[in-house]
Amino acid sequence: MSQEAVPEQILPEHPKGLLQQMEELMAALTADLTRLDADLQASADRLPPSGSSAPPAPPAPPAAPPVPSAPPVPPAPDAGAPLGRGR
Repeated sequence: MSQEAVPEQILPEHPKGLLQQMEELMAALTADLTRLDADLQASADRLPPSGSSAPPAPPAPPAAPPVPSAPPVPPAPDAGAPLGRGR
């Protein structure tokens, strides 16, 4: 089997602690969410008010007709007869 050469990662002089990494990730996430919220608020400001002359929704499709039920099946002729022991 051949082994591929894997480049070694260069480690920083002072590795970050897990808490510091989590704080940096949370700060980046908060910044992204703040930008997303601002974008959503700006797009909501461009929408017409809910009571305005917005185009009406298309009508709902008609309901399917009810499926007819099958007539009841009569019992077999010997369904109520007692079982015999033979002749």
